[in-house]
Amino acid sequence: MSDESPSRSAPASTSAKPVRRCPICNRPAAEAVRPFCSPRCRDVDLHRWLSGSYVIPAAEGDEDDVE
Repeated sequence: MSDESPSRSAPASTSAKPVRRCPICNRPAAEAVRPFCSPRCRDVDLHRWLSGSYVIPAAEGDEDDVE
């Protein structure tokens, strides 16, 4: 039981978490497959990694030459 009036409580917009968006289709993310919105978008992302569509650039000289 609180004696505070609604005007004294924190605004709902500051206490709510921002909606995260799916990186594939930009729909709101679903908690079960976060950060994606669906298993399909999760699988699309996995396929892009496995097919080489996504790459992490490496700086020259990062290779370990074994001689």
